[in-house]
Amino acid sequence: MRVMLMLLVFAFTVPVNAEKINVFTSDGCSVFPDGTFKQAELWLACCTAHDYAYWQGGTKKGRLAADEQLQQCVVKVGEPQIAKLMLMGVRAGGSPYFPTSFRWGYGWSYPRFYKPLTTEEKRQIIALETNLSEISH
Repeated sequence: MRVMLMLLVFAFTVPVNAEKINVFTSDGCSVFPDGTFKQAELWLACCTAHDYAYWQGGTKKGRLAADEQLQQCVVKVGEPQIAKLMLMGVRAGGSPYFPTSFRWGYGWSYPRFYKPLTTEEKRQIIALETNLSEISH
């Protein structure tokens, strides 16, 4: 009983800190080439946009949408077969349940899994976007 009481007191006296997202990073197309031999970065922009979505994380539907956008982007650069292969790869390897640097929601500490972004988390992302755009201009 005494231990339970101490745990309750401790739980209510420890300050609660909201999780903080790490600064956005991209490794390009992760373990996949960024382009062809002739055009070494042909679909790199597609992968960077995909990484941005994965960095943020969110719901299972959000991940599926990000993966489909990657596929559509690679089709637009003229590589429909590569796009299919990449879609299979990200669906198999990008799960938030794997402790990898390219998992869904990798901007947050592991484990994050699937969950909607809170208002505070969205605010953090927007603040980082604003800082990045100010630096690049």
